[in-house]
Amino acid sequence: MRDLESHVARALALVAPLEAQSRPLSRALGLTSVRDVAARDASPPFDNSAMDGYAVRSDEVRAATTASPVRLPVAGETAAGAPPAELRAGAAWRIMTGAPMPAGADAVVPAESTDGGTAWVEIARGVDAGRHVRRAGEDARPGDVIVRAGETLTAARLAALAAVGVSEVVVVRPARVAVIATGDELVDAGQALGPGQIHDSNSVLLAGLVREAGAEPVVMERASDAPEQLLERLAAADADLIVTTGGVSVGAYDVVKAALAGAGVEFVRVAMQPGKPQGLGAVHGTPIACLPGNPVSVLVSFAVIVAPMLERLRGEPTPGGGDPETATVARGWRAALGRRQFMPVRFTGPRTVEPATAGGSGSHLIASLAAAQALADVPADVDDVTAGDTVTLVRWSR
Repeated sequence: MRDLESHVARALALVAPLEAQSRPLSRALGLTSVRDVAARDASPPFDNSAMDGYAVRSDEVRAATTASPVRLPVAGETAAGAPPAELRAGAAWRIMTGAPMPAGADAVVPAESTDGGTAWVEIARGVDAGRHVRRAGEDARPGDVIVRAGETLTAARLAALAAVGVSEVVVVRPARVAVIATGDELVDAGQALGPGQIHDSNSVLLAGLVREAGAEPVVMERASDAPEQLLERLAAADADLIVTTGGVSVGAYDVVKAALAGAGVEFVRVAMQPGKPQGLGAVHGTPIACLPGNPVSVLVSFAVIVAPMLERLRGEPTPGGGDPETATVARGWRAALGRRQFMPVRFTGPRTVEPATAGGSGSHLIASLAAAQALADVPADVDDVTAGDTVTLVRWSR
């Protein structure tokens, strides 16, 4: 039986980072930056007001109080988007938030500290130099690195790049993942079930998992238990990675194994529970991961095998790496001694978990899977997980 680490290493060896391409910010959300991205412009690009109020020379109003206000003529007014003005000595300049500071002014008196006058203004509270002024470049200067290579382009990062004048980024395009469910027993969700039939939840599950992982799912037509039909489906797949479900064990009708064993795909038993039967290889030059058919096994296999492959495809330097997330067990369960167990769990508190199902990590418990929020990674040498134990958590989405 192969240990999981060795199996994941073989899976990662099948894939390589996809080609980089330049994309506008509007088409880069969720993708990974290939290189450091530096600011083109300063942020803010010019000194501007942080408040609605009056731009002043601070030394002329510093002594102002409610009892002894300073009265100044209003020399002009500037709104956001207007060109900068110039403030003469002995005057104030009405200014709106974001508007450029007039030359000669070094502070802004908030409107609420004045009488709001438009010809003359009474200032009831003084300010020091620099007060309520956003200085040019205080957030970022040209050349400052805003996004590092390998970072995911979130909405906040894209907004930051836009603010410093960047309009395009070099990214790894989303991986295309062909999803093929197999089995004569499968019918579409909502269709009436005949004898021995079940609804196809795996196609829905895998397509969602692929999309949550930042890739593009391509759901292929289901394949029956006839190897020839599966081979036809695989030949038509236009993808960077193929993922199949079902037909990988030792049954008489295990179609994936029957069609692909000895044709570039290796079928093995991996020391994990659930998800022991697995297949890895390439078909027509395209990497393929062949997962079991039971839904919980599909989820677990995706989280620990397929997700790192997608990370490698999008160019992440350490697929499956990062600081481990841990939690305390609130209610224990029976482990799978001799195999690494991945138990679906739900949170009972900020850092405490319990089993998400009454049936443990049974690979068929798809309805109960709706309550699962993470997987608890239990080492192979553990027989029982008890309340108070610390477990490492595995997430199945980014």
